[in-house]
Amino acid sequence: MEQLPIFLNLRGRTVVLVGKGEVADAKARLIIRAGGRIVPEWEEGAAIAFVALDDDDQARAAAGALRARGLLVNVVDRPDFCDFTTPAIVDRAPVTIAIGTGGASAGLAKAVRQRIEALLPARLGALAATLHIARAAMKARWPVAADRRRAIDAALASGGALDPLDAEAADKVESWLASAAAIQPSRLETIALASADPDDLTLRAARLLGEADHIFHAASVPTAILDRARADAVRHIADAPPGDPPPGLSIWLSR
Repeated sequence: MEQLPIFLNLRGRTVVLVGKGEVADAKARLIIRAGGRIVPEWEEGAAIAFVALDDDDQARAAAGALRARGLLVNVVDRPDFCDFTTPAIVDRAPVTIAIGTGGASAGLAKAVRQRIEALLPARLGALAATLHIARAAMKARWPVAADRRRAIDAALASGGALDPLDAEAADKVESWLASAAAIQPSRLETIALASADPDDLTLRAARLLGEADHIFHAASVPTAILDRARADAVRHIADAPPGDPPPGLSIWLSR
C-alpha cells in the first residue's frame, strides 16, 4: 500500500480552493457534496487545500505557501506535488467506495469505478442505513461481539440472507433478525497456499481470510499473504493446525 486511504469528514469545515476554470469547478462540486465550505485562500481553521492552477511554478508556489500554514495540499493533476490525491468515487451514501491509483492513472481509477457502479444496486446505501438502525436489535440477539460479527458476515456473504448485491436486501433485515440460525461455536478451514504471491489466492481463500477470527501459520508464511486477512484477526505461529480451535472461524495456512 503506497498511500493511506481515509474518509475525511468535511461537513461544515473550511476548504481552500485556489484556481478557476473547469478543473477547479469539478473540485468545488466534490467539496460541496461533502458538505465543505470553500474559500479562495488560507483562512484560520481551514482543514485541507486544493490548488487548480495551470502553471507549474504558480501551482508549486501556492502549494508551498499553504503547506507552510500546516495544510495538506492536493495539486490537481500533479501527483508529485500532492500530499494527498482524490480517488474515483462510487457513492451509495452512506456507503462510499474510493478507488485510487496514487496518481498513476486517473483513467484506470475511472474504469474500475464504472465496473463497480454497474455491479452495485442503487439501494446499497439503504441496506447500510437499515443495519445501522438495527444495531440494538443485533446486540440483543447476539450479545457476544464475535458471534454478532460472524452472523453479519454470514448474512452479507454471496447468496446470504442480506447479500449486498440483492437490490431488496434492505427490506429483509427484520426477517433475518427473526429467523437467523445459531452461530457455530468454532470452525477450522485449511488453505493450501500455491505460492508466496497473494495474487495466487483463490477467491474462496481470499474470502476465508477476510472472515477469519484466528490465523494459524508457519513462521515462513509471507507477510503479503497474512496481510490479506482481517487486521483484527489473531495471528498464531504454529507448526500444525490446532487440535481444539478457538471459537469462531480459524484458518490453517498450509504450504
